[in-house]
Amino acid sequence: MSTKTPHSKWKNRLHEIIYEADTPGGKLFDVVLLFMILSSIVLVMLESVSYLNDQYHTIFNILEWGITILFSVEYLLRIISIQNPKKYIFSFFGIIDLLSTIPKYLSLFFVGTHALVALRALRLLRVFRILKLARFVGESNQLVKALSASRAKISVFLFAVVIVSIILGTIMYLIEGPQYGFTSIPRSVYWCIVTLTTVGYGDISPQTPLGQLIASVVMILGYGIIAVPTGIVSAEYAQQNKVALNTQSCVHCNETTHEDHAKFCHNCGTSLHG
Repeated sequence: MSTKTPHSKWKNRLHEIIYEADTPGGKLFDVVLLFMILSSIVLVMLESVSYLNDQYHTIFNILEWGITILFSVEYLLRIISIQNPKKYIFSFFGIIDLLSTIPKYLSLFFVGTHALVALRALRLLRVFRILKLARFVGESNQLVKALSASRAKISVFLFAVVIVSIILGTIMYLIEGPQYGFTSIPRSVYWCIVTLTTVGYGDISPQTPLGQLIASVVMILGYGIIAVPTGIVSAEYAQQNKVALNTQSCVHCNETTHEDHAKFCHNCGTSLHG
């Protein structure tokens, strides 16, 4: 029968606070983290206002360095508290955490790179764990699967749209001609795509009665085309199995997609504490 050493207990406790939102300590940690992320983003926005930056540049710089150092400590603690650091370092959040921390250090050598700390806005995705919205994260995973399953149908659909745009664009080039702005087939195809997607910039418009008739058909066709991809994805999404998830994170592999009331990690079998 193995017993946990004080060191392993300390690491497990640290992991529970940093990676999970099921405990008071974990919730407090994530709330403070989000507050710092928002504060950092606000600072970057204020620095972009020239008269504010001229007046409070020193204060902004000190605050930004303080937040950057705290984020650096947090990044190191995340690496220390997990048994397999590579799982965090090369994960989505691990890469985002690193990219949102290093710009301030790079600003010591390259001018202007500190503005890249706006990448920290991506870290706000952690709000899903804090607000116990793990199920919505699960739903987003289902949406990704639905998009992946629909890629062949959507690709065929987009190819058909491109063909239709080329044909109608060529017809409009022959009907309208350069005198009305349709100076080439590519430019006419551009007009067709803009009209078909109901964007309608208005920089080119048909002037002849026949051209306006075709334009009307393209506009009506555009409404139907917009609905097709939505229907394809919706049909695939309806077929996906929805699995309820919790916010427990595996201390070994950092896997987070566990079912409610799971006791062991489905990825590596490690016991889920907390």
